[in-house]
Amino acid sequence: MTGSGGAEQILAIDVGTQSVRALIFDATGILVAGARVAIEPYVSPHPGWAEQDPELYWRTLGEACRQVIRDPVTRRDAIVGMAITTQRSTVVVTDEDGRPLRPAIVWLDQRRTTGLPFVGGATGLAFRALGLRETVGSFMADCEANWLRAHEPETWRAIRRYLLLSGFLIHRLTGRFVDSTASQVGYLPFDFTAQGWAKSGDWKWTAAPVEPAWLPELVPPTDRLGELTAAAAEATGLPIGLPVIAAAADKACEVLGSGALTPETASLSYGTTATVNTTTPRYIEPIRYVPAYPAAVPGEWTMEIQIYRGYWMVEWFKREFGHREVALAGVSGVEPEVLFDELVRSVPAGSMGLMLQPYWSPGVRIPGPEAKSATRTPAPTRCTTNCIAASTAGCTDGSSRSTARSGGSRATRLVAPPAKPGAFGLGPGQPTFRAALTTIVSANTSWKPCLVGLLAVVYTR
Repeated sequence: MTGSGGAEQILAIDVGTQSVRALIFDATGILVAGARVAIEPYVSPHPGWAEQDPELYWRTLGEACRQVIRDPVTRRDAIVGMAITTQRSTVVVTDEDGRPLRPAIVWLDQRRTTGLPFVGGATGLAFRALGLRETVGSFMADCEANWLRAHEPETWRAIRRYLLLSGFLIHRLTGRFVDSTASQVGYLPFDFTAQGWAKSGDWKWTAAPVEPAWLPELVPPTDRLGELTAAAAEATGLPIGLPVIAAAADKACEVLGSGALTPETASLSYGTTATVNTTTPRYIEPIRYVPAYPAAVPGEWTMEIQIYRGYWMVEWFKREFGHREVALAGVSGVEPEVLFDELVRSVPAGSMGLMLQPYWSPGVRIPGPEAKSATRTPAPTRCTTNCIAASTAGCTDGSSRSTARSGGSRATRLVAPPAKPGAFGLGPGQPTFRAALTTIVSANTSWKPCLVGLLAVVYTR
C-alpha cells in the first residue's frame, strides 16, 4: 500500500545479502516510495570463502537512496530521520579512519581456523565438564578474528576498527564508530545477557581475540546514532544533518515486522536462512548454551532456531536445474519462481519418493533441531520448498499453532495469547506491524522512538 502520507517522511535502508533497498514512509507507516538495487551476494576466491568489497555496499546504498528521492512522491525536505538494518555477521576490518583493509567476510563464509589452543583456566575446565568443548571450539574456529590473525598477519597488525557491516555503514553515514546493540550477532566478545561488550577477563576475549579499542560504541535500538555528514549527504543525496536512529539486525527487524512480539507468537521466516523466532522480555537460550540475540524491542531478546540453508536452496535449484524456467520467465516477463509454483501445484506429494534434507551445512550445535525433519516429494522443486516448511514446523512441534502471514515472514501463534498488550502497545488481536505502528505513532510525541519500528515494515511487503 502506498500513499502521499502526512508532512513528515522517514527513510528505512535494508542492506541485504542480494540487494539494498531504500524505502520512504510517512508518519503513519504508509509506504510512500521505494528503490531496490541488486548486488552480487559474494565472491569466492577460494572454496568455501564468501567475500565482498565493503565499498560496494556503500556505493549501492548511495544509489538506492538517490533513486528513491528521485521519486516524485518523495519530498527530500520532509525526510526527518533514517534508520539502517543490514545482514548479520558480515565483518569489515578498517584502519583508524574507517578505510577497509581487505574485503568484507560475508556471513556465508565457511573458512575455519584449526589448531587453536582451547580456553584455559577454570573456565576451560568448566566447558569440558559441561560437554561444551566442541561448541566453544567451533565458535573459536569459525571466528573471523582468529582466521585473520593466523592467515593475514599484516592485515591483523593494521586493524584499528573491527566492525560488522552495520557499524561500517553507520560510520560512513555519521562519521562515528557506533552501532546498535541489536545488530551484534556474530563471533564477537559480546555479552548477550547484558546486551553489551563482555567484561574484562571474560572468556570471549580469548575466543574472539579483538582489542576492545577496535570495537564500536553501542547504543540500544531507537537511540540516536548521529547525524548525516556532508560527505554522506553528497553520496546519498540526503540532507546534511539528517538524524540516524539505531535499529537492529535484519532478522530482528523481520521479527518485529511480523508482529511476533510476545513469547507465545513465533515468526517463521523463509529467507536465505530459514528461521523460527520469538521475542521474550527475559534472556532464555533457545538451545542450551546457544545465546538468545538482542531484539529490535529495546531490552528484550529474540530466541532463534535456524535452518542455515533455507530458501538459499531454491536459488541453488534454480541455478543448477532451472535453466528452462529461467529462459521461459525471461520471455514471459515473470519471475522464474512463478513457474516453479506451477510445477509444485502440478505434482502430487509422495510420488517417486524424492527426499531432501535441509542440513547441507552445520548449525550452531551439531546436530541440532535444524536436523529434525526431512520430506519426501516427487519433484525437486516441491521437494526443496516442502523440506524447508517441514523443518521449520519441526522446530515448533508440541505447540498448537495459528498463523498470520505478512510478506516473507509468518507470525505463528504457538499457544493462547495473553490478555495484556504486548510491547509497544501491540495487543494480541494485532498481528501485523502496521496496526502496531498506528498505536506507536499516536502514543508518542516524537517520531524518533518509532523509527526502528518503521524499518520493520520492510519485511511486511
